[in-house]
Amino acid sequence: MDDKTIQNLREALEFSPDNIPLRLHLAESLRLANMLEEAEEEYEIILQYQAEPKARIGLALISYKQKNYSKAIVILESLIQEGNKDLDTHLFYTRSLVRSNDIEQAIDAYQDLLKYHPEFSDDELDKELRLPSNGAGDDYDEDDDYDDDYDDGFNESSIFIEKPEISFKDVGGMENVKREIDLKIVQPLLHPEIYKAYGKKIGGGILLYGPPGCGKTYIAKATAGQINAKFISLNLNDILDMWIGNSEKNLHRIFEVARNNTPCVLFIDEIDALGASRSDMKQSAGKNLINQFLQELDGISNDNEGLLVLGATNMPWHLDTAFRRPGRFDRILFVPPPDAPAREAIFDLKLEEKPTTAIDTKALAKKALEYSGADIEAVIDIAIENKLEDAIKSGVPQPLTTKDLLRSLKQHKPSTKEWFVTAKNFAVYANESGLYDDILHYLKIKK
Repeated sequence: MDDKTIQNLREALEFSPDNIPLRLHLAESLRLANMLEEAEEEYEIILQYQAEPKARIGLALISYKQKNYSKAIVILESLIQEGNKDLDTHLFYTRSLVRSNDIEQAIDAYQDLLKYHPEFSDDELDKELRLPSNGAGDDYDEDDDYDDDYDDGFNESSIFIEKPEISFKDVGGMENVKREIDLKIVQPLLHPEIYKAYGKKIGGGILLYGPPGCGKTYIAKATAGQINAKFISLNLNDILDMWIGNSEKNLHRIFEVARNNTPCVLFIDEIDALGASRSDMKQSAGKNLINQFLQELDGISNDNEGLLVLGATNMPWHLDTAFRRPGRFDRILFVPPPDAPAREAIFDLKLEEKPTTAIDTKALAKKALEYSGADIEAVIDIAIENKLEDAIKSGVPQPLTTKDLLRSLKQHKPSTKEWFVTAKNFAVYANESGLYDDILHYLKIKK
């Protein structure tokens, strides 16, 4: 707006100084012309007459431009509390909070903005307040983020606590794994006075690693059943949140739920995604989550007595070395593909309610070398699909036979082979500490 228009507005106000719309028009014109001090003066005069929302917003925008963020926050906050849903009000309130380095409140403000204006986007605010779109929150459904009842992404009631009915007797094979868990977890609970005499705490962490589908989750649940403890199983979706700072809060709250339900086995699957090496990370948000994770394991501000943390990963080489320090995951156990007795038990279990006749599970187990539990389940599914095809053609359902399952074994190759190709490289060339000796032993490779 040119100087002549502003001058005309000033002259008009001399004849009608109480004309609020006219004075507001002048203040807006001065602000848009970047004549901030004069605009501020006009807004202040208006507010002496009445609490005009546009004047308050204008005054807040001037304060923001002048980098007086605290004043802008006070004005905009009062407008929002009065029910103002205007985009500019919420936008500059959020930006003012970011400039004041009040990130937690800024996240809340940005969520409110998106609730009222879901089509809005701002690259600067997204960068400041949300995790990168290519980060750990890729699977997040953005449609869920703007629900009216959304708080900070955490719902304690969604944590499922169970009392498993299975124990070690239900786990076929894994004798070495069960022995280590028994020493680290079971015996301390059975003989607490002996362990305390040696200064050993009841609890701690064990990391289970190995190819996928080999029973890491099952052995964790059996551990809880063995000691009659509660069991909480977590995955990434229970922890990760697109808003910066919320993932750390979620993790802390989950640990608090576990601490309040001791003795408790807290099982965290795909733990390498939460505890990836910090040296490989470019974003500070991921590093903050790892640091929070380490603090929870250390129990610096909380008592972890009776809290048993079991982590599972298919890629231990991606885990930050800090997790392997004493008091954290100080036992790292290799969970290999099931041996012959375990494979036989898996076949028996998976075929239990299927229509079968004269199944020789011992012969099947012998042929299923290197097959994981998941692979065996896939083999049975393939056999059933083949049988269904025959039944549809003949119109008569037929039971599964050993021959059917042997045929499907040829159709499905063990998925563990690909994992061992990668694991072998780490075991041979990156094993200075002897961490992967169990892999070498399994593959019958001499050191």
